[in-house]
Amino acid sequence: MSYPRAIFFFLLAFFAVETATAQTADPTPVKVTSPNGQIVFVLSSGAMPDASADRVTTEAPASVTLHYAVQFRSKELIDASKLGLVIEGQAPLGTGMHKTGEQTGSVDQTYTIPVGKTSTVRDHYNGVRADYQDASGRKLSFEVRVFDDGAAFRYVVPDQPSLKKVRIAHELTQFTYAKDATTYPLVLNGFRSSWEDEYQQRQASGLHKDWVIGLPLLAEEPGIGWLAITEANIDNYSGMYLRKGAGRFDVRAELSPRLDDPNVAVETATPFTTPWRVLMIGDEPGRLVESNIVLNLNPPSKIADMSWIKAGKSAWDWWSGQAAPSVSFKTGMNTATMKHYIDFASDSGFTYMLIDAGWAVADRSGPQDYAALADITKVVPEVDMPELLRYAKEKNVKIWLWSHWTSVDKYIDQAFPLFEKWGVAGVKIDFMDRDDQWMVGFYHHVVETAAAHHLMIDFHGAYKPDGLRRTYPNLITREGVMGKEYLKWSARTNPLHNTTLPFTRMLAGPMDYTPGAFGNSNRENFVPRNFMPMGLGTRAHELALFVVIESPLQMVSDYPERYQGQKEFDFIKRVPATWDEVRVVTGRPMENITLARRSGNDWYVGSLTNWDERSVKVPLSFLGPGQYEAEIYSDAPDAATEATHTSLQKQAVDKTTVLDVHMVSGGGNAIWIHPAAAH
Repeated sequence: MSYPRAIFFFLLAFFAVETATAQTADPTPVKVTSPNGQIVFVLSSGAMPDASADRVTTEAPASVTLHYAVQFRSKELIDASKLGLVIEGQAPLGTGMHKTGEQTGSVDQTYTIPVGKTSTVRDHYNGVRADYQDASGRKLSFEVRVFDDGAAFRYVVPDQPSLKKVRIAHELTQFTYAKDATTYPLVLNGFRSSWEDEYQQRQASGLHKDWVIGLPLLAEEPGIGWLAITEANIDNYSGMYLRKGAGRFDVRAELSPRLDDPNVAVETATPFTTPWRVLMIGDEPGRLVESNIVLNLNPPSKIADMSWIKAGKSAWDWWSGQAAPSVSFKTGMNTATMKHYIDFASDSGFTYMLIDAGWAVADRSGPQDYAALADITKVVPEVDMPELLRYAKEKNVKIWLWSHWTSVDKYIDQAFPLFEKWGVAGVKIDFMDRDDQWMVGFYHHVVETAAAHHLMIDFHGAYKPDGLRRTYPNLITREGVMGKEYLKWSARTNPLHNTTLPFTRMLAGPMDYTPGAFGNSNRENFVPRNFMPMGLGTRAHELALFVVIESPLQMVSDYPERYQGQKEFDFIKRVPATWDEVRVVTGRPMENITLARRSGNDWYVGSLTNWDERSVKVPLSFLGPGQYEAEIYSDAPDAATEATHTSLQKQAVDKTTVLDVHMVSGGGNAIWIHPAAAH
């Protein structure tokens, strides 16, 4: 791939090291240090170190076991943790092995992406591939990459006589915190899930052994650093979860089982490579939010011409219940209602309009009509699709279409070429609710086929991102999060949840959270309702979500009339959906966050608080030289009781300015900063 704006530097130096016999420990471990020298990854083959007095374990270590440890700023972050694969019909691969070779290398390159939290991405790491063999001749290689913001490792199983067809039951991969870390788990109801729930706060020692924990898993080891465990580049494999390990501070990998054989997670042939097991590392949680490590661990883009991949905001009929109080016709999934929302998108300068469930022909007589298999090459009589496409084009708006995944699976070869002919921009695909090996393959097939037909993809009912969007940038966002839709029937997506998501789910990649609620309410007055739902938290909080939450397809989810005459809507119309730079100014999960994003010469700053009233200092040291003007949308003095009320003020600022941001309970703050001379 060529990188038109990239600075590319590549250095690779290989050397081989032969070692001793199979049943003795290697005399020296493999060490890989980050470019800045602050992170050290140590890979060993030998007896696992004895557990310390406060790390009692019931697991007897094998005499020779592959294991690793990680240091951050000269302190242990991850203690000795086991490695290996359990293959059906074989002894575990990873025990009783000795090193046969070692190759090291370094990479420093910069590439561009069409949409994301930064327009250019630096991929800078030191790496190693260490080769191992056991007494029976079985071979296993281990790849490590250590960046300034984390480390990653994966298993590589070469082609070999004793391993041809492979059925992996599970991994032996462990993650052993050096102390009793404070973790923020997403506890899921098994392996078939939409990843939609609240995050909890638990000590590592208090994680329940039966919990299935989704990734990323954020943890703080006080006095040492912040760490998030996730994975990258899942391909021909199943997704990874975590469970409580045998030791007090251990968690272990758990793979999503196959549906056709729950005792097996992966069926494949050698050679094969597992996904990267990723450790995002920083001295503050905000450093993890800024990281692109998950993206960097995926192959370069397979799409040569990415000019058609465009970020943008979208009008959306579903969240509001297709509300349109200013019209005289009956609203619903019909041409007139969709035109009303297209008009809103056009008048607001939005790039897209998303037509949600109900437009395609299906038998909807069942109890869950949204799950009905639809023929997505055919349109219901109430919707004149050619007219809508013509009208949208005339209004300079492009159309996205919703589909259940089963309909895409059946009709993809006919529908995607048809959508391209229609001029559809993208497809929102829903309700997969799995990440077993087959479903991971479905994701890859969808984005590859969509790319061939110039279609963007938004996965809902989805597992967490793994960086596939680097290889297929047309995968611009996905859900995999408990989003704003929950306000239609609950109070669960509230300011506490909103201050947690940037440090947990969003670490993996963009999330389609669908902000934009303008019927804002405090806790006392909030009522969940399906039609014209309310927002929970202040309007300034809602504005800040458009800055804090990363999603190149950003919904503006309320109905058009809700925004009419509201001064705060100017901020939504202006705020971009893709960015050049990101800085986290301050914040802690479940408490607050202040995040700044740059687009060109303009900066946008979003601040959120939980249910606590809060004041934060916001230094603008990230600004360039010269004078700027800040337009600040703050919680009004009465916003704690009148949640729709904001104060708007303009202020001259420069890089020495420190703003005082005050937020009421459930409040927020949104700022647009632009060069003074440019406006």
